[in-house]
Amino acid sequence: MTDDIDEALDWRGEQVDCGTCALQALANAGQCRLKHACVNDRYARRIDRFFDWNPALANSYVAHAHFEVRAIAAKHASIFLLPSLLDDPEETVRWNAARRLPKRLALRLRSDVHREVRIRIASVLDDAELMPMMADPDYYVRLVIARRLSPALLVKMIDDQEAEVRRVVAQRIPRDFLLQMAADRDANVRLEIAQRLVPEQLSLLRYDPDWRVRYEVASRIGIGDIAGLADDSDSFVQNMARSRAAGGQERLGEIPG
Repeated sequence: MTDDIDEALDWRGEQVDCGTCALQALANAGQCRLKHACVNDRYARRIDRFFDWNPALANSYVAHAHFEVRAIAAKHASIFLLPSLLDDPEETVRWNAARRLPKRLALRLRSDVHREVRIRIASVLDDAELMPMMADPDYYVRLVIARRLSPALLVKMIDDQEAEVRRVVAQRIPRDFLLQMAADRDANVRLEIAQRLVPEQLSLLRYDPDWRVRYEVASRIGIGDIAGLADDSDSFVQNMARSRAAGGQERLGEIPG
């Protein structure tokens, strides 16, 4: 079976010619095939298939001029050849090398110039290794870190400049620290906080400027603290507060005198 792409061009756009290829013996032995498994093809899937068929040849291609060849060869080459690829100009090559190396060597990519490499590195590191990345300039790198760090360490990210990062922090931080985020400048973060606070703490948010936060408060706050929300400027909050207040009164009326 061949790939859908009919042409066989190399990374420079020139036609691949099996007749002049140094690996012609492989083709004769069925170990490579034009338009299907070819290291000279610029199509990554065909290069990948070539190394799947011939992994022992990967060592010879870690310095190839075409970055796709280097990146795919890094998946199969000897691990002793990979450290030099951490300085490769292409981020795909650097990451493919890093993913197979011991963490102590791959840690240098925590400050890689390309955000995608830092994101991928962050996705495989542990707490102590992640902490130096909490101030990464890219918000998505910090978002990955906020999702991976142990909850107790997230207190250091309470004041992150990106609301989406703080929202993840609000979802995962231990409850003891939630009140430190109750005045967050972003309503979505405060809503996450309101959803996790216990009813006794919700009175701190009953005058929140966002109706969604006040609605959450009205739906769970203690009946003794709900009166002010019955006259809220938002009808949804009003209705929730009045409904709960009425229900509370009915239950009180059921108590024998």
